Amino acid sequence: MIVRQDPVALRLDIVGAGPAFTDRPGATGAAYLVRHDATAILLDLGQGSFPRLAGLIDPGRLDAVLVSHLHPDHFVDLVALRHFLRWGPRSTRRVRVIGPAGLAERIDALHGEPGFSAVTLDIETLVPGAFAIGSIAVEVRPVTHDGPSFAFRVSAAGGPGLVYSGDCGRAADLDLLVRPGDALLAEVSFGPGPVPPDAAHLDGPSVGALARRSGAGRVLLTHLLMDQDETETVESVRRAYDGPVTMVHPGDQLSIVG
Repeated sequence: MIVRQDPVALRLDIVGAGPAFTDRPGATGAAYLVRHDATAILLDLGQGSFPRLAGLIDPGRLDAVLVSHLHPDHFVDLVALRHFLRWGPRSTRRVRVIGPAGLAERIDALHGEPGFSAVTLDIETLVPGAFAIGSIAVEVRPVTHDGPSFAFRVSAAGGPGLVYSGDCGRAADLDLLVRPGDALLAEVSFGPGPVPPDAAHLDGPSVGALARRSGAGRVLLTHLLMDQDETETVESVRRAYDGPVTMVHPGDQLSIVG
């Protein structure tokens, strides 16, 4: 349940939580809507997630979309957003998009049309650092994955943060982002583990150890591959971490409070 009256709370809607492929109905690509007061930002916009997003908010009212890395299951529905802004109700609006270098070219290449994305998307290059979007503070750090890849910490009014791992192959990369009491939204692609040596992703034991040593207030698990068991994955985190652990699903609504 969302606690709307708390001025420090971040509201989190799980728009999509799926990996690149899945047999779980409705498990669309990564997309996490974060709101505080009048500010709304989206962390990633993966395949199939636009319809649920449009059911939660007028997508033209987004203050920004932050893209963690250049894999389609984290950005490809920017095409749907572009079309909505160009042709949909109350069209001719623009949305700010902040992502790794080369994002605009990837989107344009899908249609073989230079400038395709620039019609409605103001795309900026994401770099490590800290900045504000409306009332939400954002911190960006690089993580080990494939090409330029980033994790985010978002917070508001000095309240607890939400740390989103993106896709990450080394849990220690997140140590400098997580503050005591933060909610950790972590990919756990390979469930209870182990992670194959050639896959730059996380598993439950690595997420549990990260949450324990960083003092995370809660763990939210996402991006689970189709052949991994949810219950076993949650238990593998709990063996290392004694705080609350939840597997999130599209449609979940949470409040990030102290």
